[in-house]
Amino acid sequence: MFATTTRRSMLLGLAMAAGLTLSGPASAQADYPTRPVKIIVPFGAGGVADVTIRIVAEKLSEKMGQRFIVENMPGAGGITAARSALSSAPDGHTLTMLTNGTAVSVPLFANLPFDPLKDFVPISTLGTFDFLFVVNANSEYKSFKDLLQAAKDKPGDLNVATIAVGSTQHLTSVLFKGEAGVDFRHVPFRNTPDALVSLIRNDTHLLIDSQAALKSALEGQQVRALATSGPRRSPALPDVPTVQEAGISGFDVTSWNALFAPKGTPEPIVQKLNAALKEILAMPEIKARLLDLGIEARSETPAELTERLQSDIEKWRAVIEKAGIPKQ
Repeated sequence: MFATTTRRSMLLGLAMAAGLTLSGPASAQADYPTRPVKIIVPFGAGGVADVTIRIVAEKLSEKMGQRFIVENMPGAGGITAARSALSSAPDGHTLTMLTNGTAVSVPLFANLPFDPLKDFVPISTLGTFDFLFVVNANSEYKSFKDLLQAAKDKPGDLNVATIAVGSTQHLTSVLFKGEAGVDFRHVPFRNTPDALVSLIRNDTHLLIDSQAALKSALEGQQVRALATSGPRRSPALPDVPTVQEAGISGFDVTSWNALFAPKGTPEPIVQKLNAALKEILAMPEIKARLLDLGIEARSETPAELTERLQSDIEKWRAVIEKAGIPKQ
């Protein structure tokens, strides 16, 4: 009798211990976040990615009861930011932003020290945006068709400015050259302000960049937008036609920003963040603030985001290989 009672007590104790062990992590995930969350951004302060995440992080902080702190770690290919995120515990308290630029980096870099598809868990897209094809406000090119015709009539005469070689802006110009069957001179710059100065001085004839980067120049009427790079007109600039409308069928460059977590982050935490972002990105206030920068607020499921990343890696791999751009 005593032995039976003792055995039952031991089994009950083991069961309770197992229950505590199993409920511990589940409870921690339910209570997430339990401390401030760091979001690592692979760009400097003030850019389109940085502004996007700061707007969203503010709402995440309000909604989830802990501060979401943005930490900028710029560096080629997002390597510095990725390494920092991957060195952190996969518990949801360190997140990172990956972008269309990440998809470009995979085929562009010979020895990229991380694999975005294997090393990170997708949470949700934050927003999508097009690139603008802009000219000096006093340019002789009044439409994109005018510019396209000039490029065909005088091969090599047109100077096209973008930021650094290997950027999505640069590869947009490469895709444009190939799809339109035209030739022009690419002029790379360290940053958008330098490229803008060249356009205003008429040293270059066309600049390709995001609406957020060109916002002040557009509002100051220093430049004029001839076309957008997406498959349909941007709701931020409904009067500006697409490159497709100018006759280059199938031309589509849609950039995006998204939130990821290190591999191993528990699924309940990923789903909790995804649900919060879905609500936040549907808020009229957030949609309006992002649209003012040319960004369409957009949430996606982790599966949809994975598909977007995979598709863009293959798209830019083909562009890079066709253009013969050497790996960095």
